[in-house]
Amino acid sequence: MLALDDRDLKILSILAREGRISKAELAKRINLSAAPCWERLKRLEDAGIITGYRAEIALKKIAPHIVVFMAAELENHRSGDFQTFERAVQPLDEIAACWAVGGGFDYILQIVTADIDSYQRLVDHLLDARVGLARYFTYVVTKPVKRAGALPLELLLTAAAKD
Repeated sequence: MLALDDRDLKILSILAREGRISKAELAKRINLSAAPCWERLKRLEDAGIITGYRAEIALKKIAPHIVVFMAAELENHRSGDFQTFERAVQPLDEIAACWAVGGGFDYILQIVTADIDSYQRLVDHLLDARVGLARYFTYVVTKPVKRAGALPLELLLTAAAKD
């Protein structure tokens, strides 16, 4: 793990909230000149700590859609079965995110699609493709309550320092 100091944490915190901030403004906010700030930023990227920059898009202003969370359970629990399922979901654009989870289900999928019919066609495709899907449970999002925001870096690092 890369050792992070207070300025590194400040860079990460600012970028998590404001990914489009200029390098000059970022340097100003962390009280560094541009070159050392750029070096820190590059080091964080090279270390794989900063993995990308994204835009948040207001989908409701673009097109009608639904967001569905699906809890999925596989028929079998061998390594190859998990790999088959994970390979099958990669190319499906409607699957915005997929997490392997412990507990009663094997995966939680976030699906963004036009409507319930297109969601059901996606499920039918997964079932027809024989990727090991045994059962699934559908949870339609009725409204966002809290969006993914900046990660609680200070809390996590404080807890890690105590260990």
